Amino acid sequence: MVLEGSLILLGTFFLLLFLGVPVGVSLGLAGFLVIAIEGLGIMALPTNIWTGIAKYPLLALPMFVLAGMVFERAGVAARLVIFAQALVGPRRGALAIVAVLVCLVLGGISGSGAADSAAVAAVMLPAMLKEGYPRAYSASLIAAAGSTAVLIPPSIPFIVYAVLVPGVSVPALFLGGVIPGLLAGIALLVPAILLARIHGFGLPDITQARPPLWASFKDAIWGLLAPIIILGGLRSGAFTPTEAAVVAVFYGLFVGLFIYRVLRWADVYATLRDSAEISAVVLMIVALASIFAHAGSTVGAFDALAQTLVGITANETVMLLMITALVLVAGMLIDAISIFLVFLPILLPIARSFGWDLTWFGILLTMNVAIGAFTPPMAVNLMVTCKVAGTSMESTIPWVIWFVLAMLSALLLVAFIPDLALFLPRLMGDL
Repeated sequence: MVLEGSLILLGTFFLLLFLGVPVGVSLGLAGFLVIAIEGLGIMALPTNIWTGIAKYPLLALPMFVLAGMVFERAGVAARLVIFAQALVGPRRGALAIVAVLVCLVLGGISGSGAADSAAVAAVMLPAMLKEGYPRAYSASLIAAAGSTAVLIPPSIPFIVYAVLVPGVSVPALFLGGVIPGLLAGIALLVPAILLARIHGFGLPDITQARPPLWASFKDAIWGLLAPIIILGGLRSGAFTPTEAAVVAVFYGLFVGLFIYRVLRWADVYATLRDSAEISAVVLMIVALASIFAHAGSTVGAFDALAQTLVGITANETVMLLMITALVLVAGMLIDAISIFLVFLPILLPIARSFGWDLTWFGILLTMNVAIGAFTPPMAVNLMVTCKVAGTSMESTIPWVIWFVLAMLSALLLVAFIPDLALFLPRLMGDL
């Protein structure tokens, strides 16, 4: 039963993916087929689907999606860019530095790499092209910097991970992602600056005045306060992660409607509609994946696969590198949430067998999928920025490879020095 069920489950899933069937449908159909063939009880499916999404932490997911879209359309990104330009000043590669810094701040609001990349690309690309940055370089840099949004809290993948892994809290993951997220940003700055200097682009326009620091800071303060309000409220106990998402939405609406006055009521409706569509797609994937998870756990497929992997090597370092490579390749093909839903039932028994901290493990997996989000062939962030930049994904490969290597170096630091991820949660008493 175990071998037969495992082959049907995984074989059907990967076959459907290869045929271009959406991930959620592939998960649901593969699980349904195993349940039907093995006689595991078809009538349990409605209950499995419902329990898959009827989890309190998941309430935060649609609200953080909405918060990210509100801030994206509220004029926050443009003001953060001006403030970052005032901080960095006129120097070669300045706009590349600005792009990374703005992505880090927006990551503390949106929690979505694709939304972060789209917002920054729309604002930064015209200025970068004017200063001679190649389109492919600009698209690669912004896609890579945007991927840090899933590490800087709030993070949608962290919320999903906490739902799927008992005993791991959202606040611990949020705090644990801060230092790895900043490390990833710093790592990306190195090739960003070096490539600009080596290839001789990014020389600032000397006729353009440097934005006044104090005035640009006052204009950007409303955006800068958003991550502080979200994290500060969580740490003080003023609200839960779900309530923090609601607060972020209303704060963004207040800023967009009454402070910057760039949002109209028609824009609010469009934002609500678009965020509802995105949230519905994510929750449908989660619901259908519950069928896959029920089938795999019932026939023993996940435990068998985990034991097979553990049997390959007892060396902790080798196993960690194997998992990193596996998730990194998967991240090039499917999104972070789907990766968690597919691979966590297999990887969690392995993590427990080696005694790994599951909060650190979740952050490490998220760093992997963050890299996959801007690594061809199916890089979501890179697709977004290439579309805005008007360039092909193939043209970005000579540039994006350097950003992949830079972020891999940050990932390996966190992998072999777990305290980089666990220091803040321990300090604040979340572990």
